[in-house]
Parts: sequence; structure tokens; C-alpha cells
Amino acid sequence: MKRLTALSVVALFAAACSQAAPPPAQQAAAPAPAAAPAPAPTVGPVAPPTTDSEMIKSAMSAAPEAISKDATIITMDEKGAMKTLKTGTNGWTCMPDGPSPGLDPMCLDTNGAEWAMAWMTHKDPPKDKMGFGYMLMGGSDASNTDPFATKPNAADKWVDTGPHVMILNIGDKFAGYATTPGNAKTPYVMFPGTPYAHLMIPVK
Repeated sequence: MKRLTALSVVALFAAACSQAAPPPAQQAAAPAPAAAPAPAPTVGPVAPPTTDSEMIKSAMSAAPEAISKDATIITMDEKGAMKTLKTGTNGWTCMPDGPSPGLDPMCLDTNGAEWAMAWMTHKDPPKDKMGFGYMLMGGSDASNTDPFATKPNAADKWVDTGPHVMILNIGDKFAGYATTPGNAKTPYVMFPGTPYAHLMIPVK
């Protein structure tokens, strides 16, 4: 699952932040030039960014510039270890697109990163900590019902959602919302009936 891979990076980052204080400020990485997000391509295989500058640009495209310009940007290196591409100051964490159908860079606030940590470690999310996330380039998921699926079932397809935001960790307060992504233009619940249920809200 593409989003699962991205969230594993956030989980590593959240764990690192909870175990150690941030080091003294050193030279700041040059910010990526501000630019309007490119329109999301049609669904299909998309080559992920490879250079640091490309990954920073990709990660920043996930959220409004007011958020992403001051966010910490992280990725995973070829050995599966977390790598910080840019140290942020506003408590948000963004990660670039990775290999899978479609584009899905993501930005999460601090509570969202804790929620992601719980998901990746198969634990219950922390109580009373609603999180928020941006995926303004869209997203690709292997399943809308199985939080830990890494690929769709033989009879299913990838769940491709257009640009959206996510409300995370609000328990079971989803009455009245669809639990299937039948209409990608209206809000729906992903992973309904699990501790990781969250509201997907299309923005275009």
C-alpha cells in the first residue's frame, strides 16, 4: 500500500522526535522555490522523484504553501532508513511521492503523525488527539477497508482518490458518511470499523 509506505516514514520520524530533543540549528537547507502545485496526472504508473530537490518539491506539493514551506520534509533512503531532507519549524511533516499507481505525497500535523505511528505499529491511536492531513495531489490505496493491505485483492483495483484532505483520529463519529469511495467527489470514510478510520474530503 503506497500510503502505508509513506506513513512508515512519518512513524519513524515521530518516534525519533519523541525520543530525542531536536539538535541545535545548523545551516538550513535551501527551500524549494515556491510554485503552484502541478495538476495531478491521470491514474496510472507515475515515476517517483529521485533527487533531493525533486523530493522536496514533491513533498511540498501535498499541502498549501503556507503549510509546506515551513514543514519538515522526510523520506526513506534505499536502506529503508528515515532521511530528513529539510528541517521545519511549524510542526508539520511532509513526504514525497513514492512508487505506486498515481501520485500521493502527504503532509500531516503533529497529531496526524502520532496517529500514523499508531497505525504503523498496530496500536490504538492516542485518545482525544484529532489529526489533519493534506494530500492535494491525490492518493493511491490498496484497499478502503484493510488498513494493512499492500496490494489490491485479485478482483479489486487500487483506490485512487483525487486531491483531498483527511480528518484523522475522531473515533467512530462518521454517521451519515459513505463507507465506500463510490463517488470520489464527496466525503467518505476510509478503513471504516477500524481504529484507523478517517474521513477523506475531496477538495476538487
